[in-house]
Amino acid sequence: METPTGTVTPQAARPYRPFQQSEEVTFGDWMVTLLLSYIPIVNLVMLLIWAFGSSTNPSKANWAKASLVWMVIGVVFAILIFVVIGTAIFSSMESFE
Repeated sequence: METPTGTVTPQAARPYRPFQQSEEVTFGDWMVTLLLSYIPIVNLVMLLIWAFGSSTNPSKANWAKASLVWMVIGVVFAILIFVVIGTAIFSSMESFE
């Protein structure tokens, strides 16, 4: 940092703070997490809780957010496929009349 007179003043050194790891998600935690994520309706509720809950481990929260994004992509893709197939079927039925 320069002063008005043009001299450089030393900056205060920041104290070293090592990376603070959060609590590790255990094998049993992942087993329960995956079991709950396979149950319809429950999976959506639990993914929302894990993704946006304040007490969730950051690793599990990131996994839940990624899972929700893939769910949305899957739903949009399924709707697109149904529209395309439905349109094809509807148009083929009109040609038989």
